[in-house]
Amino acid sequence: MPKIIRRKKVTLLLILAITILGLVGCSTEATNSQDAEDAEAITITHSLGQAVVEKNPERIIVFDYGILDTLDKMGVEILGLPKGNIPEYLSKFNDEKYENVGSLKEPDFEKIYELNPDLILISGRQSESYEELNKIAPTIFFQVDGAKYLESITNNYKILGQLFDKEEFVEEELSKLKESMDQIKEKVVEKGYNALVVMANDGAISAFGKGSRFGIIHEEFGFEPADPDLEVANHGNSITFEYILEKNPDYIFVIDRSATVGGNIGAEQIFDNDLIRETTAYKNGKIVYLTSQVWYVASGGLEGTNIMIEDIQNALD
Repeated sequence: MPKIIRRKKVTLLLILAITILGLVGCSTEATNSQDAEDAEAITITHSLGQAVVEKNPERIIVFDYGILDTLDKMGVEILGLPKGNIPEYLSKFNDEKYENVGSLKEPDFEKIYELNPDLILISGRQSESYEELNKIAPTIFFQVDGAKYLESITNNYKILGQLFDKEEFVEEELSKLKESMDQIKEKVVEKGYNALVVMANDGAISAFGKGSRFGIIHEEFGFEPADPDLEVANHGNSITFEYILEKNPDYIFVIDRSATVGGNIGAEQIFDNDLIRETTAYKNGKIVYLTSQVWYVASGGLEGTNIMIEDIQNALD
């Protein structure tokens, strides 16, 4: 009888042990599955190549202030950025907890290598450094086409949304942006306004037309170009104040590069002249000084785009 009892006890113990092992095995499989899901790799194709990146990377270096802006609105923390010309509205990134990784045009490769990033995000100013950066960590190139601004940022935001599981947030924000842009465009087209976009750079002035880096004025906000024949040039077309008076636009939108990079002569100073005072835009109070830090170095960002929209809304009021 005792032997039978022992056998039953042994049998019960074996069954219990097997059951526990089975449960442990299931638990491990679930954890591994969750780990695999958390570390899911996705392939991002961009105009300079491809990047295979694990979702929700944590050690991120950002070279584009527009992308930085968007990540910040998404609640994504970063590791480092170039600190030389941070726009005022992103001034929190001057904090010493964020590493300085060079300038917008000259990455500090040694510093970046030491930081061991999971992901590097760049744009046009760093395009020549892409190959070198991509050797350090997966690097994604973002661009904003002024002729297709909304389409460009939609693509950029969706990539970021996919990387950081923020797809729903992205869709909601894009919907708001499109609605605001459409409202402005409807009003502008109804009035038939035209405009000239001018950059002031330490005393020199240049004009940007349809399809240029500031093409959002025409493409998304609906202003007709005051000069349809302006060439699409990265640095604009050199002009004079006589030219501005000759074209005599309804609106003159001014980007003050000097205020952004630390020049000596501001835009308002050089626009204070007799020729400008003869223009329709001046007489109607429609010379508009845009938020230059955003338009020049941080276009494409979520908050930045809202600031750009606000600039134009205020100009129409």
